[in-house]
Amino acid sequence: MKISYYILGAAACFFTFQACEENNLYEVGSSIQPDGDKSIVYTDTFQLKSSTVQIDSVYSKSVYAYLGELYDPVFGNLKSDYICQLYSSEGFQFRQTPIDSKIDSVVLTIFYTRGSWIGDSLAPMQAKVFPVIKQLNGLFYNNIDPKEYADMLNPLGEQVYTPRDMTVSDSIWNLTSSNGNYYYTHLRMKLPTELGQKFYDESVNKPGTFASQQSFNKFFPGLYVTNTFGSGNIVQIKNIDTNMSIYYKYTAKDTAGKDTIIVTNEIFTTTPEVLQVNNFINTDISHLLKPNDEFSYLKTPAGVFTRLTLPTKEIFATIQDRRVNNAYLALKAMKQDEWKYMLKPADYLLLIPEDSVVNFFKQGRIDNSVTSFTSYQYETGTTDASGYPSSLPLTYLFGNIGNMLIYYQANNPNLEELNLLVVPVERTFQMYNGQSTGVTATLNNYLRPSGVTLRKDPAAMQFQIITSKDADKN
Repeated sequence: MKISYYILGAAACFFTFQACEENNLYEVGSSIQPDGDKSIVYTDTFQLKSSTVQIDSVYSKSVYAYLGELYDPVFGNLKSDYICQLYSSEGFQFRQTPIDSKIDSVVLTIFYTRGSWIGDSLAPMQAKVFPVIKQLNGLFYNNIDPKEYADMLNPLGEQVYTPRDMTVSDSIWNLTSSNGNYYYTHLRMKLPTELGQKFYDESVNKPGTFASQQSFNKFFPGLYVTNTFGSGNIVQIKNIDTNMSIYYKYTAKDTAGKDTIIVTNEIFTTTPEVLQVNNFINTDISHLLKPNDEFSYLKTPAGVFTRLTLPTKEIFATIQDRRVNNAYLALKAMKQDEWKYMLKPADYLLLIPEDSVVNFFKQGRIDNSVTSFTSYQYETGTTDASGYPSSLPLTYLFGNIGNMLIYYQANNPNLEELNLLVVPVERTFQMYNGQSTGVTATLNNYLRPSGVTLRKDPAAMQFQIITSKDADKN
């Protein structure tokens, strides 16, 4: 620990502004004192400890599902699939009566945004869907075993695909309009016609099944969509974009009064009102967990986090009753491996006590700048055309976490060490007149594949605290 202090009068003002100017971001120095007042300002440097910890599960309720498999030479392998319910409107009925009460076909269509995939868009993959036969109530963590809920012996359908659909010509793929692209990227697979017939017969014979979402879920608990072949990409799917369409024909009168046959469909889809839960499996990550003196790691989704350990006993014994003016924290990342499909770093990191993580996301909390802080990225380099940092390292800036020290000194002064987790998060901001206010609106676990290597050498782990007290109390 390094200690230095200064007795300042009017010079306290100069020290404060110079410190802020040198660090430039988030620094708060000692307060400006009235003429004649004097303070003693201390600068104490402590050494943090850092390690990599494996995450068994994360709260994975999200507006997105992820499907596919991807290998990264640094961060290992990731397989993603999802399990979901379908939404039924209250009192649902088929809008028309099918000819001979027969259903023609059933199709599952999974839409995904163009360019939302991670990895090689031309890598061939195979998706397969299974019926869920067990109720999904209360599932929000990614460590579920979908095989416990789905009938894995009776798949409903399968389809080979590439995220960039090569059956669609470039001219069609690139068609655009003022409202967006004409062609919507999707994965389409046929399901058994008997499934659609079951839905129709149920709506006729037992209409009460569709009286509520709860009763519908008992009739049809959901779908499990997984990847059974291929590796190289993962597609991101919004929670309104898994659609099951039941096609049938009915008769109607045309404008001339003659009978005509019309083809239509009924659609059951995922929505925010029903459950959609991701399942993530990380493998080949044992090397990230080996003790070392150089690096700690972050991998999402549900891979590894970094644990920071603050020597609170030493800190509290040193600062005692001084005012904490600034405790500036920044984490420095290493340059990413340069290959075409490298994992992109998460934009935001959350710093939070390790024992608070579970309830934080489950209860929908946001950073409070007392016991939780969110970082910004600061890059000395630029980004390339694909949005990847072309010049790392980058720095994650948490700013002044002095309030955390004040909180724990007041509430747990005998705390030996404080273990904090660094968690990649998806962050949204409150808006005003269409502009971001910079104030956090929501924080969720970052479920998009990402990877970051953080420095943990002694220079990177130095933690400087600036404190002060009135000179007459010395």
